[in-house]
Amino acid sequence: MSAARPADAPVVLLPYRPEFAEDFARLNREWLEHYFTVEPRDEEYLRDPAGRILAPGGEIFFAVQGARVVGTCAAIPEGDGQFELAKLCVTPSAQGAGIGRALAGAVVAFARTQGARCVSLVSSSRLTPAIRLYESMGFRHRPFKGERPYVDADVYMELDLP
Repeated sequence: MSAARPADAPVVLLPYRPEFAEDFARLNREWLEHYFTVEPRDEEYLRDPAGRILAPGGEIFFAVQGARVVGTCAAIPEGDGQFELAKLCVTPSAQGAGIGRALAGAVVAFARTQGARCVSLVSSSRLTPAIRLYESMGFRHRPFKGERPYVDADVYMELDLP
């Protein structure tokens, strides 16, 4: 009997661990540099995920397959009963297997456990598969509240939690 190849290994979702900090930065840089650019606000989160996301009461989830982190997504507290679903990314070789949906679902579930009334997100219309995923989860397009936080951000969505 041969050992399972990493691609055949099950995907497990785990909360933040300090040893995952480099994977959080790696995965986010991978997709940001492919589609856009890494902006100063991104750098703040990527350099200090524990301080910028966890310390204020958020969480970061990781999709781990075998010994490899293949995806991540953050729940960032926004105040007033709201969390932002942010930094969702799945490495290209693992896309199409429902990992993004599982990570986004973990963020929504976390927000519910924290008593949130809403989960918001900012995205780009260039990321069509991501927008379709969010819509299928019940997120609705809404106007931006204030200035757009990123140069390429042209989509703002919210999911009201019962």
